[in-house]
Amino acid sequence: MTPEERCYIAALRILGFRFNSELELRRKLQRRKFEKPVIDATIARLREEKWLNDERFAGAFARTRMRRRIGAKRIVLELRAAGVEDETASRAVAENVDPEKERAQVRAIIERRSGWERNKLARYLLKQGYDAALIWELIRDPDDQPDS
Repeated sequence: MTPEERCYIAALRILGFRFNSELELRRKLQRRKFEKPVIDATIARLREEKWLNDERFAGAFARTRMRRRIGAKRIVLELRAAGVEDETASRAVAENVDPEKERAQVRAIIERRSGWERNKLARYLLKQGYDAALIWELIRDPDDQPDS
């Protein structure tokens, strides 16, 4: 078996577990000691065969992270860290993150952690990637907000 075939099979195995961005896949193949030209050829082949697509990866990633109660800002940062271009990351979040669901998630977190001091709660929500204005709006008086 040629190095190109071994690299291609390794890449398909990696992609079989979950979508990866091009950069993530490239890093994983480098860790497996494949040469750069072999990795480049494999990446090109996977792109051509539609196995590798950063836009599709970004959309799936955004939907998954949103279900895990991660805010839009953190999702964008994580996508950028995965090697997805800024514009693609922003578009994926805009298309896949519902602001009303995000508001409901923040409200639910506030209710569940009602015993927490406000600043501690705000820090937690900011770390989760929620918008600061939304956090402070809901923390100030969550009962005064209309239900979604």
